[in-house]
Amino acid sequence: SLRFEHIELHEKKDDQEYVVVFDFLGKDSIRYYNEVPVEKRVFKNLQLFMENKKAGDDLFDRLNTTIMNKHLKELMEGLTAKVFRTYNASWTLQQQLDLLTEEDDALAGKILSYNRANRAVAILCNHQRAVPKTHQKSMEKLKEKIDAKKDTIKDAERQVKEAKKDANNGSVKEKVVYEKKKKLLQQLKEQLHKLEIEETNRDENKTIALGTSKLNYLDPRISVAWCKKYD
Repeated sequence: SLRFEHIELHEKKDDQEYVVVFDFLGKDSIRYYNEVPVEKRVFKNLQLFMENKKAGDDLFDRLNTTIMNKHLKELMEGLTAKVFRTYNASWTLQQQLDLLTEEDDALAGKILSYNRANRAVAILCNHQRAVPKTHQKSMEKLKEKIDAKKDTIKDAERQVKEAKKDANNGSVKEKVVYEKKKKLLQQLKEQLHKLEIEETNRDENKTIALGTSKLNYLDPRISVAWCKKYD
């Protein structure tokens, strides 16, 4: 679907040769801009496609998916543009999961790593979106929850400190109370950590559509294997 006006060709640009500049509006009118150095043969072929064309004309008018897939199948049985795209996205996901996942992370941390890996795929496939209208409001509400949880933790820390004093000089019952309050404090800290990760996750993905790549571009076996590996 690239049109004539979507690319510019530069034999030299910023000390690089044969550079193709992509500049167009994608889904949700999000601008896509990228400068890509290519092989000389690719550059010359693009020049041929641009000959005698003007703004509004399809760039690849002499090429369609049927012709391209026929050529790809000559290179490898079963290879199509969709298969290649899925392979590229899935390979990126696997590499990012291996790089980002920490075995000792809590569940929320592992989910953040998965979403970051998926985000790398979405960026690769240009699955961008406009910032949702509700994003700012939802972030403010989440910040309020985080602040409230921090206040609760401060109060719980004070109670644990007092309970510890009582337990050191008190009965078995007071020691049990201390252990309960200490356990509650740990749970509150885990809840805060989960909220902070959710805040990071929402903010990092406000302009990225994760669902598209997850549902249509990734081999689900990678996600299943990752879940089994990290329980």
